[in-house]
Amino acid sequence: MALLRVIVCLLGLVVLCHSDCTFVELVITDVNNPPNGCVDQDGTHKDFDTEWVTDCVAYSCTSEGLSSCNLLPSPAEVEVSDECELIVNEQECSSKVVLKSDNTKECSPN
Repeated sequence: MALLRVIVCLLGLVVLCHSDCTFVELVITDVNNPPNGCVDQDGTHKDFDTEWVTDCVAYSCTSEGLSSCNLLPSPAEVEVSDECELIVNEQECSSKVVLKSDNTKECSPN
């Protein structure tokens, strides 16, 4: 039973480690009028040192630039066995690997 708990914990780390992240460096075009924040994917201005989540993507604006990390792995990023499948909940920005035969039970990938 303890081994199963360890495997489930490691599986959670695998899912978390597969998040796709990008960084866009801040570009200063006018040194006399430097930016005071970032512009997000929707064109909205965000102040430096702010963080927000939109559509399961976590954003962070710093004086260095804008970073974004997808909180959900794609099915191609998670290895699953023939008995397992990836379940994604976009409302809660969560995912887990479960048995195909009983999606209430988590299982480990091959």
